[in-house]
This record gives sequence, C-alpha cells and structure tokens, in this order.
Amino acid sequence: MNSDTVQKTDADMQPEQGTDQYLTFCLAGEEYGVNILKVQEIRGWSEVTPMPNTPDCVLGVINLRGTVVPIIELRSHFGLPATDRGPTTVVIVVKAEDSEGVQRTVGMVVDAVSEVHNIMTTDIQPAPEIGDAAQRPAVAGLATMGERMIILLDVDELIVHGVLSLTGDKTAA
Repeated sequence: MNSDTVQKTDADMQPEQGTDQYLTFCLAGEEYGVNILKVQEIRGWSEVTPMPNTPDCVLGVINLRGTVVPIIELRSHFGLPATDRGPTTVVIVVKAEDSEGVQRTVGMVVDAVSEVHNIMTTDIQPAPEIGDAAQRPAVAGLATMGERMIILLDVDELIVHGVLSLTGDKTAA
C-alpha cells in the first residue's frame, strides 16, 4: 500500500461538511448514538467498585489510569429491564461538559457497540414530545439509516443534568 492510498483512506474517515460522526451502540434492542467527539475510549466490561448512597443507575467506579470514573448503567437510568452482561457488553467512556466548561469523565455500560456513522445534520429529526420530560433533553434527535432509527443522545445533558443531578452533585445543575 502506498502513501496515496493511506491518505485517501484517512480522508474517507473524515466527516463531510454538514455531517457529524456518531458512535452507535445497542441497548435493549434499540440503537443509540453519541457524538464521536465526546467518546474518550471503549473498554470491555469489568467489575466496578460499588459506592454507597448512589442512585441505582450508578454501578460504582473504576480507576482509569489514575482517574476515578463513575460507571453508569444506562439500562437502569432509562428504566429499561436489566439483563446479564455478556461478551459484547462494553463501557463507553465519555467526556461530558457542564455549562461552565467543567469536564466530567463517565463510563456508560451498553449491550454492544455497533459502528460509527456520518450523519447529515439536516437528517436529524427532533425528538417527539412524549415520555418523561426530564429525559427529553438527553435525546438530541432521531436519525434514520436505511430501515433503522438511531436515537441520538446529548452526552452533556445526559450526564451532567441527568445522572449527576441524581447524585446530589451541586455542580451538575
């Protein structure tokens, strides 16, 4: 493979103008997506250290290269039925930012990672006005890829105003 081929391949991975890249994952048979720029890494499932007096959706914490990272069970947070963790269960480590620019690193447990999609911003539809009003801001919109619908999540809203607000974190609101 010559350098021209490598450069072309690298260029093909870049989103076109007017598109954003989303890492998609499965959760209870549905496909969700988060902006790839919010993703720090993807880790295989491993046990966590439980923390007392935390909401049910906070499984505990892990030590990630010297940083204590809370691990959130998205199934529990979204009110979905619990399931056994299997070989495809992963933790997506994301960086969420509050309105003052303070970043928080949090891990989200998901059933499986799917792929990365380039989604045109014009193809993102707003979330319908149904369900829990507190969860609606965490849904950035809906995108259709062929026959599949992808629920796009706003990581900042989900983590800072959703999960961290449940923990009593005064800086989360």
